[in-house]
Amino acid sequence: MNKILKTVRNYFCYCGIEKEEYQAVKKSAYISNFNVWKLLHVLMAGAFTILFVSSLISELLKQNMFFYLALMVYSIIATVLFFFVLKKDSIISQLVIYLSISALFDFGALITQNKPTVPATMFIVLLLVTPMFMIDKPYFMAIELVVASVVFLVWMYKVKPYEVFEMDMVNVLIFLGVGIFIHIIANSVRIKEFVLTRQINIQKDLDDLTKLQNKGSITRQINEYLNDKSKDKGIMILLDIDGFKKINDSYGHDVGDIVLRNLGSFLQSKFINNEIVGRFGGDEFIIFIKDANDKDQASLIAAEIFEGASNSVTYPNQVEPISVSMGIAIYRGIEKNYSEIFKKADIALYQAKANKRVHYSFF
Repeated sequence: MNKILKTVRNYFCYCGIEKEEYQAVKKSAYISNFNVWKLLHVLMAGAFTILFVSSLISELLKQNMFFYLALMVYSIIATVLFFFVLKKDSIISQLVIYLSISALFDFGALITQNKPTVPATMFIVLLLVTPMFMIDKPYFMAIELVVASVVFLVWMYKVKPYEVFEMDMVNVLIFLGVGIFIHIIANSVRIKEFVLTRQINIQKDLDDLTKLQNKGSITRQINEYLNDKSKDKGIMILLDIDGFKKINDSYGHDVGDIVLRNLGSFLQSKFINNEIVGRFGGDEFIIFIKDANDKDQASLIAAEIFEGASNSVTYPNQVEPISVSMGIAIYRGIEKNYSEIFKKADIALYQAKANKRVHYSFF
């Protein structure tokens, strides 16, 4: 019974996957949802503009002229917001989308009101179609559909002949359930696509040996940070193992791989916040600390890395600890790409290795 309840909960709350998986892909899903509705709002603005203009010259549409005008104005404002104001993954964007869905249901109800003796085809179509364009926790859409259906039935009760209303009520209740079911299934399929894409990207971005970020991922993430005009603080630490060639020559590359793997595990456990940590190649590792440019803080971090690496990683004889050297470059909003700040850290690393009394150096 608990397993059934958990499955139902996951489908209604997290699109058929576990909560942790949903949280990991939620941002990507919301961005995709934003882009879809961005286009749909353009189509809405165009459609309601045509209806409003047509109502100026058509007696059949004239009775709804002000409603078309209101929807036209709303759609144009919403379109402008989507293109120039709203953030792709913000909750405000989701709320505007739900508001637009409500406007569409009102449109469907109005069309039905104009022909009270005809079954509510437009509203039923919207019950089925609209949920397929929305990516969100399914119970939110379920609430939207239930509220829209209740409002519609209360509205039509006073408008339609009882026989037609009774038919509409049965159809609305049936297609309400179908709409919710379609939304759950469609959301589940689309969210699982995001999960699969994320897993592929993670595999692509990981170094096979250490399971840290690889060179391509490090480069991309640091470039994204440097291109963010709101960011002007950062610390890059370029690290390598002293005498690593000796380890490979004396003990073999398999043992060298173990040393690299153990050092990677230490760095992964040391930096657990929003730092960019990865293996650049060979025995070189990069740590990029965001939103920090204090030299004393960088010195403290370098000292902790040196001590932690010595305590955590040893030579194969389990007696002699390894040592590392580090080059540090402070980012203050000057460098524009990864290679510029990397060159500075690389120069500092050579300075540190040339001076045997210290294990790190600043550019």
